[in-house]
Amino acid sequence: MSTEDLLDCRAVDLARWLAEGRVEPREVVEACIRRIEAKEPEVRAFAFFDAAWLERQLEELEFERRMGRPKGPLFGLPVAVKDIFDTRDMPTENGTRLHAGRRPLQDSAVVERLRAAQALIVGKTVTTELATLTPGPTRNPRDPSRTPGGSSSGSAAAVAAGMVPLAVGSQTNGSVIRPAAFCGIYGMKPSFGLVSRRGCLVQSFLLDHVGTFARHLEDLALLTEVLAGYDPADRATSLRGPLRLYETCTASPPVAPRLAFVPGPGWPRAAETTREGLREIAEVLGERLVAVEIPSPFDRIVEAHRTIWTADMAWHFRREYAAGPGGLSDGLRAMIEEGQRVTAFRYHEARAIRETCSRQLAELFTEFDAILTLATLGEAPDLSTTGDPICCTPWTFLGLPAVTLPLLEGPSGLPVGVQLVGALGDDARLLRTARWLETTLSNHA
Repeated sequence: MSTEDLLDCRAVDLARWLAEGRVEPREVVEACIRRIEAKEPEVRAFAFFDAAWLERQLEELEFERRMGRPKGPLFGLPVAVKDIFDTRDMPTENGTRLHAGRRPLQDSAVVERLRAAQALIVGKTVTTELATLTPGPTRNPRDPSRTPGGSSSGSAAAVAAGMVPLAVGSQTNGSVIRPAAFCGIYGMKPSFGLVSRRGCLVQSFLLDHVGTFARHLEDLALLTEVLAGYDPADRATSLRGPLRLYETCTASPPVAPRLAFVPGPGWPRAAETTREGLREIAEVLGERLVAVEIPSPFDRIVEAHRTIWTADMAWHFRREYAAGPGGLSDGLRAMIEEGQRVTAFRYHEARAIRETCSRQLAELFTEFDAILTLATLGEAPDLSTTGDPICCTPWTFLGLPAVTLPLLEGPSGLPVGVQLVGALGDDARLLRTARWLETTLSNHA
């Protein structure tokens, strides 16, 4: 295998070879730098990348190895981080000119865990403006005339282009699942509270999640397991035993899973080819897939999410809004103004809808291992938008773990993801079910 091919391997294999000394971290870093320098001019995935600084991190890692420090689970693996997570040694500008040149003094919890696992932070990936809907400069590696999705645009594109094997993003609506689906890779939004958000840009404490990207499902499990854990600075997290996401993901389920098919609010507007792809999957799964209709108030879930999202955004972005019309895009200012008009009654009504729907879904998961649904309405649209997040909205709103798998292809030959949603806190079983689904469909094909 050539050095250049290393970045195309599974991250779990690369991690094992690095730990065993069969591959040197320097080989991986040099391959990473060459790949970024070759592809970045077209893809534009990075808000900050400095090859010299990456080399400096490598020197520190090699020094620690010589001193006999035990190797971490991500030893020598390059990981890209969305530019809304604080990094003490790199700028964190949150995709807005208002934060240009911002230099945090401390790492975010996510970056701390990556460094503790001995990953190499390659750079900061492009986010849309304050991680909302206004597109950034990143292009889809599958077709540069198309969007990579958002708001974790650069993270998804960097992994899809083979610049890095792993990347971190965030999701408050559809910002991990959607770009992963558009770019033809795997994306995971873990359960609410599984990963600490300390040191991450805040839109909504009720809706913000950390997410992960990879080109293989097992790699997604490895990275998410490293990031998960309790942090007293994030009240959504809690003490829990070992998750064993990777171990469970790679194990066979004791019995064949049962899936619930929930069309979701995006189904009426989805491309016919996308709907047909889901029907073909249903034919393969047969009695293992059952169509389920979730009763009201599930039909109001998109409205309720929007109420909480915009109201929380209006509060957390109040200083940026006060800077005046020139600081933010017209679209984001309009969303903030929408949030300013949300009444206390509507906000609490939306939270009540969230609680009711959470109980309904908890009951559903006593019968089914996961929900099968759309990840996006279809192929990636053009660069004027990051795409509609509606297929992700219900599951983000309820804090449920979700994974997108690159199982379908659109009429232009571009990838279309399929989304699996699991019970709250049952991330390991969701990953195992996702692997079962992928294997089942692959064997059928």
